[in-house]
Amino acid sequence: MAVLVLLAAAASAPITYLQPRIVRISYEIERLGVVYSWGGGHAEDPGPSKGTCAGYRGRITPCPAAGTRGLDCSGLTRWVYALAHGRDVLGPGNTDDHVRRLRRVDRALPGDLVFFGKITKEAIKTHHVGIYLGGGRMMNAPETGAQVRIDDIRRKTDFAGFYRY
Repeated sequence: MAVLVLLAAAASAPITYLQPRIVRISYEIERLGVVYSWGGGHAEDPGPSKGTCAGYRGRITPCPAAGTRGLDCSGLTRWVYALAHGRDVLGPGNTDDHVRRLRRVDRALPGDLVFFGKITKEAIKTHHVGIYLGGGRMMNAPETGAQVRIDDIRRKTDFAGFYRY
């Protein structure tokens, strides 16, 4: 039910400065207690879905993703951005695909995406993304066995930059 309310609110608002809306939706999803699922959030439509064990290298074995409805990091950001924009602006794919649809910013605003990995003019090789909340914090779908939660961006060591749609 809460998801339907989020969708209705997002679709009815004009698309202008969306960062505050992105942050509000992020907090709502955290309150829902959505669990992490490797590959979750990558069904045809954004939102929690069963994950996949293809490419899984998590610490919990056997891989629980195929039986777990939830979100991975890029599934979380895809869903939040779709709710805020009223359409699937990030589209399917992983963090590398998503960063290509965005522009890098030097000064982050709450609602921007924070990527981890390596991004150069020659290559993009990212492995994680979160939603920047301000104050060095991000909304994060961190790993198998966890729920969507708020983390300090310094928990990850290979910061690659802030990006905005």
